[in-house]
Amino acid sequence: MLTLPPVAPATGWRASARLPRDHYIRLDSNDYSVHPGAIGRPIEVVADLARVRALCDGKLVADHERIWGAHQSISDPEHVEAAKVLCSKRIGMLRPAPEPEVRCLADYDTALGLDTDGGVA
Repeated sequence: MLTLPPVAPATGWRASARLPRDHYIRLDSNDYSVHPGAIGRPIEVVADLARVRALCDGKLVADHERIWGAHQSISDPEHVEAAKVLCSKRIGMLRPAPEPEVRCLADYDTALGLDTDGGVA
């Protein structure tokens, strides 16, 4: 056998991306939740044979056991609850639409030079 190299070979999987609005990352056809506080920010996804982790500014924002099945969504209950809180705050910030101005039809008759009898003035 040969001796080991002085530097260990790179193993696992690593990628950088911006966290989308739905706060899930995809790895091998599975979706893993990430804390929604990192939405829109760059994250680094690090995976090996056993774990899938996401880091934002060096802080761990997701840590899941890697799932080898296909087309599954893995959600951390803490991430789901945080998403609900952020969504409710956003809805509370939205202002209702102002009531439309309702004008009397006689104003249009006056503006067009029509009298109230239906004829032209």
